[in-house]
Amino acid sequence: MIAPQDLAHCTEAIRHGSRSFHAASKLLPRRVRDPALALYAFCRLADDAVDENREKAAAVLSLHERLDLVYAGRPRNAPADRAFAAIIDGFDMPRALPEALLEGLAWDAEGRRYETLSELRAYSARVASAVGAMMCVLMRMRERDALARACDLGVAMQLTNIARDVGEDAREGRLYLPLEWLSEAGMTPETFLRTPAPDAEVRRMVRRLLMEADTLYARSEAGIAVLPLSARPGIYAARYIYAGIGAQVRGAGHDSITRRARTNGTQKLGWLMLALLRAAGSVILPGSPVIYAKALPETEYLVRAAAQDAPRAADWSDTLYEALARLKAQDVAREAGLSRDVGRVRETA
Repeated sequence: MIAPQDLAHCTEAIRHGSRSFHAASKLLPRRVRDPALALYAFCRLADDAVDENREKAAAVLSLHERLDLVYAGRPRNAPADRAFAAIIDGFDMPRALPEALLEGLAWDAEGRRYETLSELRAYSARVASAVGAMMCVLMRMRERDALARACDLGVAMQLTNIARDVGEDAREGRLYLPLEWLSEAGMTPETFLRTPAPDAEVRRMVRRLLMEADTLYARSEAGIAVLPLSARPGIYAARYIYAGIGAQVRGAGHDSITRRARTNGTQKLGWLMLALLRAAGSVILPGSPVIYAKALPETEYLVRAAAQDAPRAADWSDTLYEALARLKAQDVAREAGLSRDVGRVRETA
């Protein structure tokens, strides 16, 4: 049971930190909405902790230690930690799922780039599909087919975010467009990041991301239709709100460099109404055979981890350990460089 004061803190954090999810959550039943807000608050905390810390390896290691304490039933004395511990206890959350999120944050921290669309989907699986799988656990839905469709929705949402933020990311030195796409367009990462421009080739890449997302949004609907009836409107709402962001990018001619797509309250209200209609229709319409489509190869491991019959997995994956080792090496190299710079300043003083 999440303490009321902890839940209030988590709700306020999401109200300001994730407006799209906050809007969609209004349609979730309270038994799902409350733990979902706590889950998103912990994920928001994790993302901010890494993003705002200069020592990236130390930040991810600290988050791993916080997970250790949460799973040991001794969370830090912080609202998000206490609330997440209550989720772990109440829903038997597989640790492999928040571990996957940590791995994605570690990839971000090391400035990892992605050669192919498949590699970008693997990143999206960690930072978004892992959350989708955790949402299924909160809804007591741990059937493999439904989990696969939830992971589809997570990848679709992340690809939409990436398509929306191409310019913003580039100005911060971040690059998520597949490198092979840049190469096909005769660009190098360095030239693109130096002078990002919404030329025809870049607009084509944004369009490709949104087309991939649209395919996955369509696949995800078969999974939404098998969720508990009371939870369907909220998940349909998330699907339509995020797809609506993609529609705004499309309406701007796929220019997400000189402008950033935004949605307003009126649009969100319309998508909430559409979500209610779709949820009602799912009661009488026949189920889609797409529910049985195979999971994306990049999300299959999440489906296995979250499934009802999944064996208990180790809490420290080899790939997360490798990412942390690379981050630590980067931190050491950066500190060594700073020490050399300080030495030069002293010599010339």
